[in-house]
Amino acid sequence: MVEHVAQMVVHGEAWTLKDLFVLPNEYVYWSIQIVLYPYMTGLVAGAFVLSSLYHVFGVEKLREIARFALVFSFALLPTAMLPLMLHLQQPLRGINVMMTPHFTSAISAFGIVFMTYACIVGAEIWFVYRQFIVESIDRLGAKTNRKFLEALLLPVYKLISLGARDLSREALEADHKATKVLAGIGIPVACFLHGYAGFIFGSVKANALWMTPLMPVIFIMSAVVSGIALCIISYAVFMEIRKWAAKRGKNYLLPDAMVHGKTTISVDKLHSIQKHEVTMTSKYLLMFMVLAITLELLDIIFRGYTAVKSWDILRDVIYEHDFYKIFVMQYGLGNALPFLMLLLPGVTTRRAVLACCLVLFGVFMMRWNVVIGGQAFSLTFSGFMHYTLPIIPHDVETFKEGLGGCLLVGGAPFVIFYFLNMIFPAFYAEEEIH
Repeated sequence: MVEHVAQMVVHGEAWTLKDLFVLPNEYVYWSIQIVLYPYMTGLVAGAFVLSSLYHVFGVEKLREIARFALVFSFALLPTAMLPLMLHLQQPLRGINVMMTPHFTSAISAFGIVFMTYACIVGAEIWFVYRQFIVESIDRLGAKTNRKFLEALLLPVYKLISLGARDLSREALEADHKATKVLAGIGIPVACFLHGYAGFIFGSVKANALWMTPLMPVIFIMSAVVSGIALCIISYAVFMEIRKWAAKRGKNYLLPDAMVHGKTTISVDKLHSIQKHEVTMTSKYLLMFMVLAITLELLDIIFRGYTAVKSWDILRDVIYEHDFYKIFVMQYGLGNALPFLMLLLPGVTTRRAVLACCLVLFGVFMMRWNVVIGGQAFSLTFSGFMHYTLPIIPHDVETFKEGLGGCLLVGGAPFVIFYFLNMIFPAFYAEEEIH
């Protein structure tokens, strides 16, 4: 026990700077990985909500990006737990959350919801791509001289088809109905997946900045905003890469072309599809941004109006200590500026992508100000602590909790998506049965 406490002190001491009167055992224990934890789970939930706008609510204008968002959400899913695994002193014990459910523990509830959500997304992808899987089995099985990837994917497709080879109209209609039902169930589950992160912070009575009933709702709305923004950026960037690679025959940048021999969407249609999907999705992003910004401002107004005992130190944190981070970086650059950019008429793809980058930055700063800002003031209410992100690691701990760990978590979804796109082409165009 003594060794564990000593290890935790060193764990926080490496990046904590103290100001004024701070207790000797106080450090910023929850560092960048705990900032990324709700950030990544928010991206998962937001991407799924975007895909559900088509599958549940029938928004035909979002049809192409909806399939992309669904596959991309599945690629983001494994990285939702990665920040926690990197932060834990004993990461091998993390699986206990999945194997030993405890219904009165908030973090154990995450394991139940996470596995439920993973099953829902996996099943929805299976129903969406079942026709493609069966057609791929027939096409690859008819080939005599298969390439390495084709020979590798054929047994994979046979396995994940689960023996369901029926492509009759009735079977495809059943697939479409199952997709709609799963997407409808998945929306509240996805919201709860991220809302519980806000619940964990909001239920900490000892921290004045976190203890608010609005915290779960704020986290949910900002999650939807960040997930949609990331999908817009990724979709636009991937479309540009596809156009560039298709013209030059760089198939290693087109995983679906590597496997299936051709791009699943012709090059001529890429530009028009890209512009249409990006501009249309930006309108829905704008709508969710209004709700997210309203809730965040309402929270600050509520705190100031009630002015509980801890308001004095909170006022110093919000309006002095972290004023630049909150009102300039989060609300200014991350909320107000992209909101105006999307609100102005004639939205172009470049402007939408730039606005979405600022939106992602704003949501990240919101997570930063909640996690790091909530630990910034001492329990003495007479001192502050500053967090310095380790840039150059000098051991494993400063790598995991520094810039290297951030890049690892941020890059993992795109690597997963690249290989996942070989099996389930995110840009696959088909006429669905309605």
